[in-house]
Amino acid sequence: MIKDLAAREDGPVRVAGWVEKVRDQKFVQFVVLRDESGAVQLVNGGVLREPDADNPRSEILLERTSAIAELTLGTFVTVTGELQHNERVKLGGVEIQIDRLEVVTSALPDNPVANDSGIDVRLDWRFLDLRRPEQNLVFRVQTTFEHALRQVWIDRDFIEIHTPKLMASASESRAELFEVDYFEGTAYLAQSPQFYKQMAQSAGFGGVFEIAPAFRADPSFTSRHATEFTSVDTEFSWIDSHEDVMALHEELIVAGLTAVKEQHGEAIQKLFGLEVEVPTRPFPRIPLAEAKQIVKDRGYEVPRADADMDPEGERRIAAYVDEELSHDFVFLTDYDASIRPFYHMRHEGDPALTKSYDLIYRGVEISTGAQREHRVDVLEAQAREKGLEPAELGFYLDFFRYGVPPHGGFGMGLGRVLMLLLKQSSIREVTYLFRGPTRLLP
Repeated sequence: MIKDLAAREDGPVRVAGWVEKVRDQKFVQFVVLRDESGAVQLVNGGVLREPDADNPRSEILLERTSAIAELTLGTFVTVTGELQHNERVKLGGVEIQIDRLEVVTSALPDNPVANDSGIDVRLDWRFLDLRRPEQNLVFRVQTTFEHALRQVWIDRDFIEIHTPKLMASASESRAELFEVDYFEGTAYLAQSPQFYKQMAQSAGFGGVFEIAPAFRADPSFTSRHATEFTSVDTEFSWIDSHEDVMALHEELIVAGLTAVKEQHGEAIQKLFGLEVEVPTRPFPRIPLAEAKQIVKDRGYEVPRADADMDPEGERRIAAYVDEELSHDFVFLTDYDASIRPFYHMRHEGDPALTKSYDLIYRGVEISTGAQREHRVDVLEAQAREKGLEPAELGFYLDFFRYGVPPHGGFGMGLGRVLMLLLKQSSIREVTYLFRGPTRLLP
């Protein structure tokens, strides 16, 4: 790999990669070659433009010079040559004197993606867009972040589960639901693994987690919405309140960002021009009603008093937390029962409020968590309040008829976390293959 060249001694070497740049000068040719680990400069000092009868290597040199001159950007080549350390070379301090160059696969001369191409063009040709070092780094960061989360869960003796994405009924509500023909009937793509995470609590699994796709038939074209996204989910038993869920959530976020900073901080600084900031614990906590009052006092009123915090409100409360508390994260807690699912537990002293929260990161909601209601009679009553018939929730309510411990958990959008971490303008930039209302390709 190219990243390993700097640690090697001078001598014979073989590399392969995509041609990123060619400089064809009169007496020397330079090629920048890139693989997934980095880039290196190749040098052809034996340039020969015409046959030379006095040079026994004339045919070889002529053929090599011609081949390099005709290279198109993106062509994949294999090169053998002499590795030389040279501190004057800005690209890694090494270069390779070409001895032999083999074209493995040629690229068409007209590359459809340019440096100034818009997001839609780049998504049309996503495999070419992903060759950019910035994009390669995005998914290395994603890998590191996920691995760090998994390590926390595994250290806590949590179990990884894989829940079905084809369901007989809605997992959240019938809004934003994809219907799928399923043999003689209809199935639905899972909006979340919520019901199955809770089933694991009744099954005696204790802590569980899953990182998997989720689907929302949401016609939004905003920078933070997708019809298919990766959801980071966890659920665990033996909790006293949603405070326990928030504590685990903090632990996971801090572990993930710490790992990213340690492994990729330098590369992120180089390619994205920003420092990875690891938050301190505990994260700030603000009840939703108080947060709405704060943003109102700062000149913005959330349009509906009985509604969730809207995107502008999220930005405003995040700005307040940044200015007053120097923190990128804030938990908005104690949501009104009217805007939360029926399975969120309510406060003993105030049944109008739920033991739930949203986590805001740099002005965008990335997660919803809560303590769940585990008493079946209460669940049935709260379902009726929401206009749901308990009979339609039979398989779900059965989880609670045979004994289940107090439990809670959260679901978090992985793409939103990456977008905000790397300060990208859209979730499209950090999704391997984005799916939206008008995009099903590639």
